[in-house]
Amino acid sequence: MTHTLYSRLAIFVGAGFFGFILWIIYLANTGGNSIFFDLIRHIPYGDKVGHMLLFGLLTYVANLALQSRHFSLGRIPLYYGAVLVSIFVLSEEISQGFIPSRTLDIIDLVADAVGITLFSYLSCLTQRYIDKQRQ
Repeated sequence: MTHTLYSRLAIFVGAGFFGFILWIIYLANTGGNSIFFDLIRHIPYGDKVGHMLLFGLLTYVANLALQSRHFSLGRIPLYYGAVLVSIFVLSEEISQGFIPSRTLDIIDLVADAVGITLFSYLSCLTQRYIDKQRQ
């Protein structure tokens, strides 16, 4: 697979996954129910694990879709995909303070940040592997 093909595949997967996340947010905002919500309730700290995985995986595919483009803040590389997901997450979490059926929770933001950070690192490792295969 070429580098561009990986990126196109990541765009396709990322768009679908983003749509899934929007659907989950819609259900939560409207007080709807889903098998995913039932599953999360049966896992210890399932809500926090769910936040970490949902937004971590979205970060992973966003970083790959953008071919790991980044800028540096001092010595720390910040991936554009991770920044975009972080902005979305922060906006979504803050909006929960204005929706009666939702709760603004700082621990959810921490779980989101852990997922974004962890999966940014994994996308960095994946990008290195892809670049090595191209050589």
